[in-house]
Amino acid sequence: MARREPAGSLSDHVYLSLRTDLMSGRIPPGQRLGEERLADTYGVSRTPVREALARLLADGLVQRDVGGLFPYRPRIDELAGLYELRITLELQGIARVRADESLSHDPDVLGPELERWYALRKENPEPDAGFVALDEQFHTVLLRSAGNRALSDALVSVNAKVRPVRMFDYLTPDRMSATIDEHIAVAEFALDGKLDTAYDTLLAHISESREVVIERAEQALSLARMAWAIRD
Repeated sequence: MARREPAGSLSDHVYLSLRTDLMSGRIPPGQRLGEERLADTYGVSRTPVREALARLLADGLVQRDVGGLFPYRPRIDELAGLYELRITLELQGIARVRADESLSHDPDVLGPELERWYALRKENPEPDAGFVALDEQFHTVLLRSAGNRALSDALVSVNAKVRPVRMFDYLTPDRMSATIDEHIAVAEFALDGKLDTAYDTLLAHISESREVVIERAEQALSLARMAWAIRD
């Protein structure tokens, strides 16, 4: 008797495959993401496709429009403003601690997060767009450890808007390792009270990510437009 693969792992497989196709531009931006067509494409039933689409909708890589679900279409012209807001929020966390000698980054909040990134550096994880979730967690925890929860809550909202495009930052080994090393450096500087260095390192880290993300997003859009222009 053939062994039936668990539904959960099949759904995960479709999710990862569809996410890759969306991010690479293989699926044209104007193509409706119909369950039946996708099920045929990936050789599965409609159930794992439906579950994968629900997850991608939550990720922001899929959007609901008239007629059904479609690939998310990033607005490149909006990214600069969103990144400016992100930088303002994150740097303010360090700035407020630097301006008041009675304040410091809470080691009980930031310490465990730093240990998590030490472990990631030992694991040397493979490139994965889903890594964005761990990245967001680091930046949110870093900001929360500075003592102003409102700032970290605002960052969560900004992250939700740029997440689909920020996934482009984790497609190569060099960006994975750079992110891990830079996170560790920022956290260590913050906990050691080297706030000027922490501030500059964090600014450089986010700015580099912004440049990589925008460049790769533009490339993906170009590929999508090329695919849309070609008929079978």
